[in-house]
Amino acid sequence: MVRAESRIVVSLVAVFVSLAGISAAIHGLLFDKTEVMYYGVLAIIVGVTSFVVLLNPTPRDES
Repeated sequence: MVRAESRIVVSLVAVFVSLAGISAAIHGLLFDKTEVMYYGVLAIIVGVTSFVVLLNPTPRDES
């Protein structure tokens, strides 16, 4: 169970990375900064992917 709790904490960090990516992408779009927008989109992709992968149950979570 301890391992599952640490995955929940890391997935929470992934959610905040996604939110920061959304903020960076919007900032890049509003102020015409393409590099910032691309890094924001990359942060969104990494954050959402990490969130989904970390919260998938594994066979060790059953016990």
